[in-house]
Amino acid sequence: MKKVIYLLLVAVIISSCGGGNDSSYETRKAKGTVYYGGVFRMNEVEDFRNLFPLSVTEVTSDRITKQIYEGLIKQSQDELTILPSLAEQLEFNPDATVWTFYIRKGVKFQDDACFPDGKGREITAKDFKYCFEQLCTSSPENQHFGNTFKDRVIGANEYFQSTILKKPLKAGVTGIKVLNDYTLQISLLQPFSGFLNILSTPGCWVFPKEAVEKYGVDMRTKCVGTGPFQVKSVKEGEAVVLERNPNYWDYDDVGNQLPYLDAIKFSFIKEKKSEFLEFKRGNLDMIFRLPVEMISEILGDLSHAKETNAPFEMQVVPAMSIFYYGFQHQSEAFKKKEVRLAFNYAIDREKIVDNILQGEGIPGIYGIVPPSFSGYENDKLKGYSLDIDKARKYMAKAGYPNGKGFPKITLQTNSGGGNRNLQISEAIQKMLKENLNVNVDINVLPFAEHLDRLESGKATFWRSGWIADYPDPETFLTLLYGKHVPENVSDKSYLNTVRYKSKEFDTLFAAAMHELDDRKRMDLYLQADQVAINDGAIMPVCYDENYRLLKPYVKNFPANAMEYRDMTRVYFEPTSTIVK
Repeated sequence: MKKVIYLLLVAVIISSCGGGNDSSYETRKAKGTVYYGGVFRMNEVEDFRNLFPLSVTEVTSDRITKQIYEGLIKQSQDELTILPSLAEQLEFNPDATVWTFYIRKGVKFQDDACFPDGKGREITAKDFKYCFEQLCTSSPENQHFGNTFKDRVIGANEYFQSTILKKPLKAGVTGIKVLNDYTLQISLLQPFSGFLNILSTPGCWVFPKEAVEKYGVDMRTKCVGTGPFQVKSVKEGEAVVLERNPNYWDYDDVGNQLPYLDAIKFSFIKEKKSEFLEFKRGNLDMIFRLPVEMISEILGDLSHAKETNAPFEMQVVPAMSIFYYGFQHQSEAFKKKEVRLAFNYAIDREKIVDNILQGEGIPGIYGIVPPSFSGYENDKLKGYSLDIDKARKYMAKAGYPNGKGFPKITLQTNSGGGNRNLQISEAIQKMLKENLNVNVDINVLPFAEHLDRLESGKATFWRSGWIADYPDPETFLTLLYGKHVPENVSDKSYLNTVRYKSKEFDTLFAAAMHELDDRKRMDLYLQADQVAINDGAIMPVCYDENYRLLKPYVKNFPANAMEYRDMTRVYFEPTSTIVK
């Protein structure tokens, strides 16, 4: 499923990187072969939106909060397999509808002023019940109920409805039971194959009631978790600094308390070129994704790169992510599937990947699920390719021959990501004009405003993307599940932003979620994916490949298909052993 390629970069990078700040940290020898110390510096091209677990819906916030908060289980950094976290053991009954979790003893929340003495207290099963009932509470801050416990956990729907009526049920969510201080039991309505995956997502992380009561909506930046790092400072648009949690519960195999790093610093440089220059100067320890206009310069001639023994590591992994464009299905422009299909057949995905992305990606010729999942046979899907004749026939069938009578539309995209987003939007704008005689304006918005408009149904046609929350096709197909569309058109739709509804798709998707046989489940997912393709539910453009550049002293930080980052065991090797 996963291919990782480690390359050496070309001499042109070395010549401009001499000196810098690569040696600006100090390390302390730990037991075994690892080292303590150092501030890991990374950049995000988009500002974070919200650091409260129930409000984390975009990748920047997710990458920050993953270092602060934890749940019952988590994923491994290398293979994305399920690992125990705050639950050291779990059990489930034969049909996987009753799950019992045994909470680790002695784990404490991070020290914070929300506690009477400022010292973090021990977590118990009651904390998880509290957080899970917050997850099942109607609130503007809660954006995760629909993709977690809704229609899955016994009593979750009833409790959510009671909170809408401002009369929360005294018993709480009946399917969540505290058996004792360290034992939690969750009962499901029916088998759900991805339940453990769900528990690894932000909506299922634990936080203290005391913090909610003290900070309220200010938990957007006031973070109190159990994770390896805690917030030191937040300067929005400039930097977020996380420092080592001195009371973290986990230890490595030879008895070193984790984490190894002293701190993590997130900067927010918006342009990829500038980000890359900071990496070359030694002011960043890694960058994710390369500036597309500089890929040829960066990669150069691989054989020459090997000869120069350049001191940088590049990791390339086929990604569990998709870059696509969304149609607002409830809009006048895109309510007919023939229009959506016409748009899909009118664009040249291979040209976009080759010319704009410089080969950094795979053309989106399948459906919404990237071709990076083991057992998911994308090649069985009949997807999209450039077919101008077919595109024009669909537009004519929709009542718009040669684009006549079709309204002028606005393609909404977000700033950030270097020039990639705008360049692709301009290419699609040109293709739609040339191939369908459709006029498209482009509107570039800040990321937070962009998300708000598409979630609120105010955008008609927009750039979007999705990175897997967990390694299962369900995390992509759920974006098209009709049950995620609110009844009121003015309400926000956080997952199914295109507001696609198909009884056939929903039936197949629901059956797959409850199927415990992996082969049958994947087949059902494929069928649902094909239904969405036939309906032109979205416009896939490409499936990403994740490119990371790392400094050579960064150790124990393998790449993975989700760009999942667990910094708990990352460490810096002393530069004296690398720099000559």
